[in-house]
Amino acid sequence: MLNVYKARPKASLLGKTFTFHIDDSDYEVHGISKHEQKIAFVSAALPGEKVQAKVLEDKAGFLKASTVKVLQASTLRITPPCQFAAQCGGCQLQHISAASQRELKQQGVDKLICHQTGLKSLPWQPMLTASDSGYRRRARIGIWYDKKLRRFSIGFRQNADKQIVAIDNCMVLSPLLVPVFKVLNKVLSQLKDPTAVTHAEVLEADGKAFVVLRHIKALTDIEQQLFVAAWPEAIWLGEAEPGIFSYWQQPVIPQYQLTEQQLSLQFAPDDFIQVNAVLNQQMVTQAVNWLNISANDTVLDLYSGIGNFTLALAQRAKTVHAIEGVAKMVQQLATNAKLNGLSNVEAYQADLHLAWPKAQWNKPVYTKVLLDPARAGAQGATEQIAKLKPAQILYVSCNAATFARDARVLLQSGYKLDKIGGVDMFAHTSHLELMALFSR
Repeated sequence: MLNVYKARPKASLLGKTFTFHIDDSDYEVHGISKHEQKIAFVSAALPGEKVQAKVLEDKAGFLKASTVKVLQASTLRITPPCQFAAQCGGCQLQHISAASQRELKQQGVDKLICHQTGLKSLPWQPMLTASDSGYRRRARIGIWYDKKLRRFSIGFRQNADKQIVAIDNCMVLSPLLVPVFKVLNKVLSQLKDPTAVTHAEVLEADGKAFVVLRHIKALTDIEQQLFVAAWPEAIWLGEAEPGIFSYWQQPVIPQYQLTEQQLSLQFAPDDFIQVNAVLNQQMVTQAVNWLNISANDTVLDLYSGIGNFTLALAQRAKTVHAIEGVAKMVQQLATNAKLNGLSNVEAYQADLHLAWPKAQWNKPVYTKVLLDPARAGAQGATEQIAKLKPAQILYVSCNAATFARDARVLLQSGYKLDKIGGVDMFAHTSHLELMALFSR
C-alpha cells in the first residue's frame, strides 16, 4: 500500500511583528529586507535602518510589512511636518525631506526600468518640481458615522486600513479647500439621517472651491441649504447617482487655465484632471518642447481626456487626432477645442486596450505620438503605436512599473529612449510621474 505524505503548510506570518535590517529601497521607497529567504518590502523604512514591522501580506515569494518602531534610524529620517502623518494614509514619505523623497524615488525608478528593459543607464533630465504643500487642487474625503458613539470621522483612510482618520486640516490640500473639514463636521451632525452622505469631493477650479457630496439617500432642500449657509463661498453639488450632479446654488462650469499657452479647459466634476496645477502646466510645456512640434506635424494624442495636452499640441501642429475611451470626455475635448478657437483637432472614442478598429485615425500618417494612460499603462496599445511608425513617441506615465513594461515593447520595436524625466506630482507620497521621449 502506497502512503502519500503531504508537507505541512507553513504557518502564515500575517499579523506578526519581526525585526528587519533594511538594505535598499524600491521605486515606491519601501525598505527592502529579507526574512526566512523571502524578500520583504517594508513601508516607512529607509536603507541602513533597523526596524520592527508588522506583516500585512504573506505571499509565496515576498512579504509586505509596515514599520511600527524604528530601532536604528537613518540620518535621512526627520520628524514629519504633519501631525496626522503617522495615521493618515494620504502621505507615505513625510519621514524624509522632500529633496530626499525625490532622490530616492528616482533612484528606485531607475533600477526598476533598467532591470525590466536591459538598459545600462537612463538619459535623465531635471525633475519637474513645485511646492510640497498646498498643492492638491482635488481630493476625495471619506465620511464615516459611528452609530454606537454617534460620532463622525471625516478625513482620509488610515495607512493600510479602511478606517477613516479624523482630521481638521491637510498640509498638501489647497488652502482654498481646507475649510471643508470644519464645515462637514458642523453640518453633517444636523442631518436627519447622519449616514446619508458617504464621501465629499473637493476641487479648486479658477479660484473657486467646488464641493461634490456623494449621498446614498436624498437630502431635503433645507439640509442642502445648511451646507450652503455654512460655506457660502463654495459651490455645492450633490451626486445621488454616478455622473448625475445637482447644483444647490447657481450652476458654474469648472475650468482651469494653462496660462503659458493661454488656454482654458472646461470639465465636469467627475472628469479626470491632474491634481497639481503648477506641475500640470510644467508638464504640458515640456511635452510641447520635447516633441518640438512644428506646423508640418500630424500628431496622435492617446488617452487624451478633456484635451490637457491636445490643445497645446494643436496650437503648433498641422492636425491633432485625439483618442479617449470615455464618450463624454471626448465631447468635452471637442468643446474645449472649439472654445479655444482650434479647428485642427479631431476627437474620437475608442478603447485603446482592445484591437484598434479600422478608422480614420488609425493610419500610419503621424509624425509624433503622445500617450498619457492611467496607472494600468498602455499594454496592447504600445504594439499598435509602433506599427504606425511615428518618428517620436512621448509617454507620460503615472506608474513606473507599467511604464517599464511598455517601454520594453517600444525598445524591442526599434525605438530608443532619448529623454526621461521625473515629475514630483504628489510630494510626500511614493508616486513619481514620468515623461519619456522615444525616437525611431
